[in-house]
Amino acid sequence: MDSTRIADYIRAGFAGLYLLTQEEVRAEAEVRNVADELGYGLFAWTLTTGILDTGTGSLQPLPDPVDAVSALRELPEKSILLLKDFHQFLGDSAQPANPMITRILKEKVRECRCSGKVLLLLGCSLRLPPEIAKDFTVIEYGLPDEAFLSGIADSIAKSAGIELSSDLVQSAAEAARGLTATEAEDIFALSVVRTQQLESGLISSEKARAIAKDGILELSESRETLDSIGGLGELKSWTLRRRNAFSPRAREYGLPVPKGVLILGIPGTGKSLCAKASASAFGFPLLKLDAGKLFAGIVGESEANLRRAIQTAEAISPCILWIDEIEKGFSGSKSSGSTDGGTSARVFGSFISWMQEKTAPVFVVATANDISQLPPELLRKGRFDELFFVDLPDEAERRRIWEIHICRRERDPRSFDLQSLSDLSKGFTGSEIEQVVIDALFESFDRDLELTDEALTDAVIRTVPLSTTMAEPIRALRDWAKNRARPASIPKIGNTEGRKIAA
Repeated sequence: MDSTRIADYIRAGFAGLYLLTQEEVRAEAEVRNVADELGYGLFAWTLTTGILDTGTGSLQPLPDPVDAVSALRELPEKSILLLKDFHQFLGDSAQPANPMITRILKEKVRECRCSGKVLLLLGCSLRLPPEIAKDFTVIEYGLPDEAFLSGIADSIAKSAGIELSSDLVQSAAEAARGLTATEAEDIFALSVVRTQQLESGLISSEKARAIAKDGILELSESRETLDSIGGLGELKSWTLRRRNAFSPRAREYGLPVPKGVLILGIPGTGKSLCAKASASAFGFPLLKLDAGKLFAGIVGESEANLRRAIQTAEAISPCILWIDEIEKGFSGSKSSGSTDGGTSARVFGSFISWMQEKTAPVFVVATANDISQLPPELLRKGRFDELFFVDLPDEAERRRIWEIHICRRERDPRSFDLQSLSDLSKGFTGSEIEQVVIDALFESFDRDLELTDEALTDAVIRTVPLSTTMAEPIRALRDWAKNRARPASIPKIGNTEGRKIAA
């Protein structure tokens, strides 16, 4: 637990601590409990109020951060000085830290080692200039667990005079995993106001909005299943064989927690669809990570964004973490030192380290269109469980794709010549076949006619597939994947149909 870690560091004589969290209220309460347990006095400073003695309630107005740190000398032994939002005085990419502040922090941490005092910085972003980076130990304060959320849910229900079963309280807590304590409390209260109970569906939908606020993570609702995918039998079978691998029985059997899969392929061949369908196959929530939005202009913010995303994913776990077009987020890591001061390389390094070492049941599904932009470290075994290549669909797969999309438009596939349409659309991706159906529907609707084979045929003829316009890059991608990636479709010995690129 976080409180135990804080207490252990203080008992061991650590004088400089940096508590990294977005939950100031909960973190301060935890520090207060630790101070009471160890017999320390707790003094909390903010820019607006100065230093508050939390024991007596006395207040010393000290708005200047240098004066606040200097006040340590006046505090009694066995004191903790908690400095809130102090990361804002420690510089960023636009403005370096004030040398007076870094100097006094260094000096006071040294003094604290000899006087039984603790200097504790509390902030939502990690900013430690190199001058003091070695003087502070960083503690990442995690999101609340289910037990804590259950306590909040029960308290909200009782305050509203509602009696709920323990199962309903537990369901509400499960639905709120990944939220801060404040966010969970607000959403529980909203649920009580709207429905007079703790409604898991409402909590989940509000959680999706809360998670999506910073634009990095999105909690996706997907109705796609593996049956929504035409073909890719090898990838689907591989996925199904891992759906029970997150259970305690799998741990007892000796199986490690599955790490994830990297799906490489031609654009429009169903890679993203596979990520969505894997969530339904596993019965897990689907989190989509926008890797490009990880990178912020302030030094240290990009790394902090990744930490928050990982922390949220692990709090919600078991879950699917979907990273679409991963090459767009990490392609700059190779030249990071000369282009962005090493930020991309550091973020990428943190990500692959987490992939290698993670034990939380977070199954990563990453998709990529251009493997040449990805660093080779990402491709080696141990990061992902498998690398699959999704090629253009063959004749049987195209037939199934036609069937799926005609059925989705509430037409009977048996009324169409699926074999002729499959033959005619050789070299088309699944996405292109879907757009052909939509195009034919628009044309038929405009003419006040029903959808026919002729309308679909005309739409195919009007379409120039990607395999023609991007023949050379696709050929290069196929050549790369030939002996490096596992085919997502079940190989058909002696049959190369559908594997040629239109000239």
